[in-house]
Amino acid sequence: MGSHARPNRIHRTGVRIATVALFGAALPLTAGGLAQAATPNATHSADENGQQGGVATTADQQSLDAQDQTAPKISTDHAFLLDARDGSQERELWAGAKADESVPMASTTKIMTALVVLKHPEWLNRQITVKQEYRDYVQANGSSTADLQTGDKLTVKQMLYAMMLPSGGDAAMALADTYGAGDTVDARIADFVNQMNVEAQALGLTGTHFDTFDGISHGNNHSTARDLAKLGQRAMLQPTFAEVVQNKQFKTEAPAANGRTRYYTWTNTNELLTSYDGALGIKTGSGPEDGYCVVFAAKKDNRTLVGAILGADTDKGRFDDATKMLDWGFAH
Repeated sequence: MGSHARPNRIHRTGVRIATVALFGAALPLTAGGLAQAATPNATHSADENGQQGGVATTADQQSLDAQDQTAPKISTDHAFLLDARDGSQERELWAGAKADESVPMASTTKIMTALVVLKHPEWLNRQITVKQEYRDYVQANGSSTADLQTGDKLTVKQMLYAMMLPSGGDAAMALADTYGAGDTVDARIADFVNQMNVEAQALGLTGTHFDTFDGISHGNNHSTARDLAKLGQRAMLQPTFAEVVQNKQFKTEAPAANGRTRYYTWTNTNELLTSYDGALGIKTGSGPEDGYCVVFAAKKDNRTLVGAILGADTDKGRFDDATKMLDWGFAH
């Protein structure tokens, strides 16, 4: 793969700035996504490819060769596609040559941030007061932002929209600060990141490690395309997560610090939601070291596919590749 055309630092996590206004209207919500749970590990054995005792027959090898010739032609080797079956297990459909190589993952990190938060669904209506530290963080790090205003009070669920649609680093920090344990902001965030790593281990994501809540790495934040596709599939089993990430745009209101009402408008950076029929989400990301990333899901003819692309060369390229992978997957 050639050198990456990296985005500017101000767009490290690969998203746009959200819109905030003093007036607006709320959009209706609908739920979607996957309906049933899957086992922690995908099963794709040699026997599933028609091999017996580790040796393929001539007919089987011809079948495998034909399948390889019709594999999706995409621009990155860090890619993986799975079929989230209606039964109790996921099935690998296709893996790029570097599907198991751990590389930076940018804001796709926020999928795990959301999953850790959703371990406590009883807190979805809990209010979080926006601290100045959250705004200072995105300014200091060139992070994408939901443009949360200091002193405003948003619920946990509103924060999930603010984090997942415009990829707000301020919202991600608010959630990490709220759900972590400790006497200081730094201590609470460190505890939250540890929770992310514990969850990754529980899910069997052996190529994944987190050192950040939002994707702005401190040098040890990485995953594989295979792991991220599995993570995306698990996240989509959560009704609230699936409901959030399928929205092209979300408008909401919150009590402002001055006693008035603040209206927020957040637009989803996942272009597949407008360009691919049946798209369900999930999350984009980009950065100078990360390239352009996307974890995606779509449903057609009662089949749901989930995939991941890491390190694409261009913004458009990742969505073009995701489209090719989905088209290929639904055709097989």
